[in-house]
Amino acid sequence: MVGPGNLSWQGISSELVADPVAAAVSGWSRGADVLVAPIDPDLADTAAFCEKYQVELADSANCVVIAGRRGESTRYAACVVLATTRADVNGVVRRRLDARKASFAPMADAVALSGMEFGGITPIGLPAEWPILIDAAVLEREVVVIGSGLRRSKIALPAAALTDLPGAEVVDGLASAVA
Repeated sequence: MVGPGNLSWQGISSELVADPVAAAVSGWSRGADVLVAPIDPDLADTAAFCEKYQVELADSANCVVIAGRRGESTRYAACVVLATTRADVNGVVRRRLDARKASFAPMADAVALSGMEFGGITPIGLPAEWPILIDAAVLEREVVVIGSGLRRSKIALPAAALTDLPGAEVVDGLASAVA
């Protein structure tokens, strides 16, 4: 597999990914399909990254951590959506979590619970009890670029490999196009 854009893609290197990501990839049947490339951490945000490294927005997927609450209980989930879309947090995600209220998890919680840097959170290596909700549109891409757990690198992998992550669930209509 060749990664998109003008990046120097290579096999997984523990120096370029967060510890939970390195551990997850090493024990994953699809680990050999995962590539990583160093980037300027100041350009980790999707729009700046895609422009600088010539990656199509439609080949970039974001992973957002959602907190769903019902009473005193909070459940977390990760949503993987294309950069050209936005997750339906208060509709599809809230219902999937059986929550009365759902919102983006506070940054401090997302970072502490995932073991990853804000702006680099990826579905690979997240806590096992978290469902990973993948918008069906992501799987229409051959290869997607996602976070590495660190802001200073990105991961490329076959989009279909995401369905082999523990807790992965493909959800039709999870996201809608950004206007």
